[in-house]
Amino acid sequence: MKKLMLCAVAAAVIMVAGEASADCDWVPERPVTVIVPWGAGGTTDSNARMMANLLQKRFDEPFNVVNRTGGNGVTGHSAISRAKPDGYTIGAVTVEINTMHFFGLTDLTYKDITPISKMLQPAASVMVGKDSKFQTLGELLDYARAHPGELKGSGTSLGGIWHLALAGMLNAEGMPSDAIRWIPSQGSASAMQELLAGGVDVVTPSLEEGKALIDSGEVRALAVMSKTPNPGFPNVPTTYDLLPSHWTMAAYTTISGPKDLPASIACSYEKAIKDVMASPDWAEFQKSRGGAVDWGSAEDLEKIMAGYEKSLGDTIKAAGMAK
Repeated sequence: MKKLMLCAVAAAVIMVAGEASADCDWVPERPVTVIVPWGAGGTTDSNARMMANLLQKRFDEPFNVVNRTGGNGVTGHSAISRAKPDGYTIGAVTVEINTMHFFGLTDLTYKDITPISKMLQPAASVMVGKDSKFQTLGELLDYARAHPGELKGSGTSLGGIWHLALAGMLNAEGMPSDAIRWIPSQGSASAMQELLAGGVDVVTPSLEEGKALIDSGEVRALAVMSKTPNPGFPNVPTTYDLLPSHWTMAAYTTISGPKDLPASIACSYEKAIKDVMASPDWAEFQKSRGGAVDWGSAEDLEKIMAGYEKSLGDTIKAAGMAK
């Protein structure tokens, strides 16, 4: 009798495991839309496009990237959240899902999407044009302290993560969060162009987003907002070492789905993205941009989002920017 019972239990376990495995075998049977809430050319867009290309090869179905900009990220993130949860719309949800509601822009939060996988988690930086009079971060901050509001910065929308990186750093160093005025942009690519044109004095996206211009000598990196140096830019000092406040700030970019995406579909995408990010193609792509492979599971991502919800909320409130 005991043997029969053990066999029955074992069979049940095997059946459940088989069902769980089968639940992760969903595949698209028609084109998939990949929504990017930010403009073309930036890190979010380029990573999403590379991911879409590799997922297209894996599933043998088109993965079409659509840039849904506007509303300081609200438009695209809302489109991802409210899409039909059938697997045929996914998107590049970014860290702004943790910030937009604090600014009164939307009621949308990270709980209104289905986290699938982290793609990257780059630190903010401080970059100036090649002709800038500022050779160090200290010189830049000293000038902003003495001439509040004269300098202009950019990198993303008002209240976006690169804006919070600058405002938070200024606040942590005992200055008003607007000591360097923020000029909104639709993404890092347009902000970098504005820097080259002389429309702004400093930009704060990740070093990866400035790699081509750093390599060409058009842009100079003064610091990375991290505790440790970026391996792709080992000579760029960290704000942790440079500043009394030890200020740091990083973003994150994900592939996520609409709210209430079935677990079987989310699991299938998570498994596929993990495989894609373990591929030589993805590694080479990140290396070419000065980045690193930084996969995170859906469980990891949910924890990251929850942690950022508190830390960024505290930063926004401390800077007097919450509404």
